[in-house]
Amino acid sequence: MSDHPARAAQVLDIEGKPTGEISLPTVFETRLRLDIIQKASIAQQSHRFQPQGRNLMAGKRTTAEGFGVGRGISRVPRIGGHGPLSGTAAFAPGTVGGRMAFPPVTAKKIAKQINRKERRLALRSAIAATASDEIVRQRGHKFDQERRLPLVVNDEVEKLSKSSQAKHFLSAVGVWDDVLRVRKSKRIKSGRRVHAVGPLIVVGDDKTARKALRNFEGVSVIRADELSVEMLAPGTHPGRLTIWSESAVKKIAEKGE
Repeated sequence: MSDHPARAAQVLDIEGKPTGEISLPTVFETRLRLDIIQKASIAQQSHRFQPQGRNLMAGKRTTAEGFGVGRGISRVPRIGGHGPLSGTAAFAPGTVGGRMAFPPVTAKKIAKQINRKERRLALRSAIAATASDEIVRQRGHKFDQERRLPLVVNDEVEKLSKSSQAKHFLSAVGVWDDVLRVRKSKRIKSGRRVHAVGPLIVVGDDKTARKALRNFEGVSVIRADELSVEMLAPGTHPGRLTIWSESAVKKIAEKGE
């Protein structure tokens, strides 16, 4: 992502006040590759798909047989006898209650594979996208105009233990508007309550931060070791509003992501 170089970033404390600077790893300068991010995200999602199948006797529990030729009717299986359903087509695909022509089978391979180098490139590109104000705002996230991405805070964020402290922290660093955006987006879809995706907090060591932030819908906490393309680019769209702790940035630099 050469348009948005990220050589160094300002480090904030949990009160939102600058305390220094940190050198960012070169991963934050990776060029944006939407195609690779989409491919890696779909491949990751596909491993959660559940195989589908059909009962082998579905649509076949009938006495229907073909009447043969010479009656001036199509030669599909029909129910015999002299009852009210006599002569009704059944069993064959396209008939009421008939079998499927090509039903899904559990043996089908539905998990998609992706090359290791492509997966690493997708993760690097998704990380770099979090450092672009333009891409993050284009995705719909809201944060204070004076803040410059990437947002890096000191390791005190990992020690937050109460929701009240977490709310104060989110307000201080300028992302509380995004939490409110998530609240307003709640709706019922297909019988389930859904909402938009909010900020992501990446920490080096999850001490108590997850417990403090779990009550805020849309907000996620993840360790740097567990980062994935799907977390950084939900729905295959990169540019999730991300807050990095100092130790998380250092871990990424050590791993050479």
